[in-house]
Amino acid sequence: MTSAKFLVRRLLQGIVVIWGVVTIMFGLRAVSPGDPANLMLAEGASESLIQQVRQEEGLDQPIYVQYFDYVQGLLVGDFGYSWRSNREVELMVIERIPATLELAIAATIVAVVIAIPLGVISATRRNEPADYGATLFSLLGISTPNFWLGLMLILVLGVWAGIFPTGRRPVGLAEATMTFVQYGYAGDLVTWVRYITLPAITLGTYFTALITRLTRSGMVDELGKPYVTASRAKGLPNVLVRYKHVLRNTMIPIITVLGLQLGTLMGGAVITETVFNWPGLGLRLIDALRIRDWPLMQGIVVFIAIAFVSINIFVDAIYASLDPRVGDE
Repeated sequence: MTSAKFLVRRLLQGIVVIWGVVTIMFGLRAVSPGDPANLMLAEGASESLIQQVRQEEGLDQPIYVQYFDYVQGLLVGDFGYSWRSNREVELMVIERIPATLELAIAATIVAVVIAIPLGVISATRRNEPADYGATLFSLLGISTPNFWLGLMLILVLGVWAGIFPTGRRPVGLAEATMTFVQYGYAGDLVTWVRYITLPAITLGTYFTALITRLTRSGMVDELGKPYVTASRAKGLPNVLVRYKHVLRNTMIPIITVLGLQLGTLMGGAVITETVFNWPGLGLRLIDALRIRDWPLMQGIVVFIAIAFVSINIFVDAIYASLDPRVGDE
């Protein structure tokens, strides 16, 4: 199968996944207890007003009609209106994307900067203290729950040591960058870095551990291959062999995991954002869940599904370009 057919197949699979998420979320909304019209109105609203809202929102229509209306709206970018704030859901989602994206990218940077060198050191110093330390770190990172790690970081580095702030961030990356560009003032950027450090470490620790293990195992496999022995026999320095040849051949599965990680982080930041009061999609999803704002919940979950599928397809495209054999699978 050619790479183009491979990507088309991945695209069709992604559409099916998104349709499944849309359908499941709509089904959950349909079977959830309570009258949506009551949720939209203040307590004690008259029955005539409730009936009027049902008609205006199409809630008096059969469920399959509501479903097709909802899907039809999604196809043109209409996610509906929040039951509580009466604002357009797509706008409420879009305004929280930058904060979640900042956190996901920062966590990815933490993972890459720490994990790859650590994995290389662990692979090249097998059965030495550095290898044991990296293995212990990986085990702890994979097995430690995010919420517990976040709370411990807040307690130790935020409250006891006072190194990092623990409240809601006062400024976003875009605003801090604009201030720096326009006025040359870097204070807001420093503030943003201080506020994002603990959430990024919390969110990135699991993937740091995972990528460390992947890098180590990949490097160990590659170091035992004949081309490594041949390169060393030609007199190439060990550093050049490890980082230019061996690490390069190890990067394909790591790139795949990093791509999947970014999509997972977009959706998996819910706990971290809640612990740190980070104003992203995850925190908004928890708020919507708390007040049973179904259109907003559906919009956020569908958006996360679209982002996850899109990133996966993008990663598949990179993977296929690096290794054309995947198109034959």
